[in-house]
This record gives sequence, structure tokens and C-alpha cells, in this order.
Amino acid sequence: MKRTIALSIVVVTTILISNQAVLSQGCVAVRPMSCSASGYVNTVGIIQEGQWQLSSSYRYFRSFRHFRGDHEEKHRVEEGTEVINVTHSVDLGVTYAVSNRVGLTLNVPIIYYDRSSLYEHYGNSLSSNPAQTRFHTGASGIGDMRFTADYWLFDPVTAVRGNISIGLGIKMPTGDADVQDFFHKRAADGSDSLAVRPVDQSIQLGDGGWGLNLQIQGFRSLFGNAALYFNGFYLFNPRNVNNTLRRGAPVNTNSITAFHSVADQYAARLGISYTVLPKTGLSASLGGRIEGIPSEDLIGKSEGYRRPGYIISIEPGISYNRKALNFTLSAPIALYRNRTQSYSDKLRTRETGVYRIGDAAFADYLVNLVISYQFGKKAHSSMSMPEKVTIPIESLK
Repeated sequence: MKRTIALSIVVVTTILISNQAVLSQGCVAVRPMSCSASGYVNTVGIIQEGQWQLSSSYRYFRSFRHFRGDHEEKHRVEEGTEVINVTHSVDLGVTYAVSNRVGLTLNVPIIYYDRSSLYEHYGNSLSSNPAQTRFHTGASGIGDMRFTADYWLFDPVTAVRGNISIGLGIKMPTGDADVQDFFHKRAADGSDSLAVRPVDQSIQLGDGGWGLNLQIQGFRSLFGNAALYFNGFYLFNPRNVNNTLRRGAPVNTNSITAFHSVADQYAARLGISYTVLPKTGLSASLGGRIEGIPSEDLIGKSEGYRRPGYIISIEPGISYNRKALNFTLSAPIALYRNRTQSYSDKLRTRETGVYRIGDAAFADYLVNLVISYQFGKKAHSSMSMPEKVTIPIESLK
């Protein structure tokens, strides 16, 4: 009985990791967004009717490796012309369980971006930038908030060996999609001047559109203290473009890449969790994940400027829970990165017959640190489960 509950704890602990955002891993502008779980599960069990959960997740990454397709342009780092994006973000979440099977969650991301480059200012070449001077731009504030409802297909009280949850959410354009900063320009005589214009798409706080996200999560006990977990997420962004000019240059507003695209995004995870020390609440997990943005949206047009691409990572994680309090640390490590052709790249390739693809910078890894706290009614793990649904772990071997 107790070991069954311990397995349930580690499973939902692992799923909690999936609550953390699919965070932009560089110039591929994947916005901070819930990855297939809104927080309706808790490390001490499924949230019961009338319970609340507060969560705070901190995330960090540094992107600097440039790719065209899946080919890394190593010379960018060697020459010192790479673009470096550094992100610190905190995602605040509050969940209320309407019933044992239905939960409502509000997530508010607070983001700090810093971007340094040569090409956006004096340029990459020695003729335009003899000292190879690097300047910074940035953005900070609230990102795009989201409100999500999740539903467990089976009663969590009896479905202790496995369950599936589906969710439907709304993404609100609360993040500023037209953050502006100072850009340096160097005259022929070496003098410096400043221009104010929108920062790069990858560090804008929001995308400027309303969105609809579908998500799924689930788990299945396997053997011993091990369990399988999976989750998936897709954000539909019907709006074509927002009002932010690409690089702030109103050269040709009729161009399909003049304004920033409001792009879809997606993520999926699959892995195994294991209760290392059931009595102390320590567990570990290992899985794979894919995240990115497509070159074309499923609903609406796909014009505007975007850098599509995806990242495949291996994702180790550890978690420690103490009663209603949980700490989770995960660090997805990139195994494969691909900057794919955008909609405009494909059009240009068809028009000219010459293959065209842009580049993007990616990170080597992310760091996710989560703290969550559940309060209200008693946690599910301390409830008395009916003996007829209690499955001893030994029988799963």
C-alpha cells in the first residue's frame, strides 16, 4: 500500500517537471509556455477537490551555437561573431482543483532577457567593426499569461497504476511584443550614434496574439519503483503577424517578412521515473524531449518573420518532496538541433531555384528549478485508498 503510494508520488513528481515551460533555447523564439501540464498534479499526489497549489519555477539558458539546418557554423564562435542570448525567468502558477478530476491553472511568466551581438550594431566585419565591439539589448517584464483547464480521464483515487489527463488552455497576449532598446551605429569617421528600435524577435516578451493550447499528460506503473511518463503540448496561434517591424526597419512593409510572425509551438516528452529512496521522498527521472516551432502554422497564415526549428534533448531530473512541499531540478541537454526552413525561405527557394535557409543560435542545455506547495484539504497520498484497488509493487515485477 505505502509503496504504491510512493510510486504515485514519484510519477506525479516527474509529471510536475513537465509543467515547466518550453523555453526558448536561443534565436528560435519558443515562448515560455506550459509543456503539457498546468500544475494539476502535485508531488504529494493528485490534487483533491478544493485544494490549491502554488508553484514557482526558475529557468536559465545561454544560447550561442549557430545552426543552419542541423549543420553547426562553428566559425561563428571561433571568430567571436556569435549572437548570445541569456534568459532568466520565473513562472508563477496557481492551481485550484474544482474536483478530483478537474483543475484550473493560471500561469504568469516573469522574464529577463539579455542579448549581445556584433551584427545588429556595428556589424560583424572588420571593416565596419574594427575593434569587434559587442553591444547588448534586452527586455524584462511579464510574458504571455495562460489559463488552462485539465481533466483526468479516469478517477485518480482508483486509477493508481496509470492515468491520462487532457487539457485545454488560452494564451493571452499580456507580454509586450514590441519591446524597444538602443542600437549602436558607427559612422565612417568612427563616431557612435544610437537608434531606438524593436529588439530581436527571440527576446520579445510576447508574440502579440491570442492562442489556444491543447495538452496531454499521463503515466503508467512498470516494475518495482519505476513508472513511464509522457506529455505533449501544442499551441495554436491563428494570428498571422503582429505589429512589430523586423529589426525596426520600415523598408518595405508589403514584404511578407516585414513584421514578426505569431508562430505555433509544440513540445513532447517521454521517459521513466524511479523512486530512489521512498522513505525520504527522493526520486529520479530520465527521458527525452522535443520542442520547437514549425515553419507553417496549423491554423491561419504563416507569413511574417520567424526562425523555425527544433531541439531534441535528453532530460535527467531529480526531485525531493517533504509533505506538501516539493523541489525539482531538471536539466535538458541538447542532442540534436535543427534550424529548419521558414515559410519565406521555402517561397524564395521555389521562386529562385536556389536553396535558402537562415541561421539560428541554440543553447547546449537548460536549467529548470521548481518549488511547489499544496494546501487546503489533505493530500491524496495520505488518503485511505480502497484495498480493492491497491496493487503491491511486487506484483508488477
